[in-house]
Amino acid sequence: MLLSGRMKKAELANHEARRQRVAPGDAADQMDRVVNRIIRALRSGRPAELPGLGTIQPGKRWIFHPEKRKHPAEANPKNHGQ
Repeated sequence: MLLSGRMKKAELANHEARRQRVAPGDAADQMDRVVNRIIRALRSGRPAELPGLGTIQPGKRWIFHPEKRKHPAEANPKNHGQ
């Protein structure tokens, strides 16, 4: 869970380190690898998919397209009245 408001890298790394039960430096390294993969993909003209969030499309300006979420009733249909 991300905390509300803006978080600095160190704050996010510390939060993730506690959540994953790893050292803060390891969490920061992990974040750096993810961000670098995203940037490399975009610079090479490939979209960067962020599962559960959406996709960043490359171009002159990178554009974020949020993932379309289904209405809870559509995601988990229930047989009402049957």
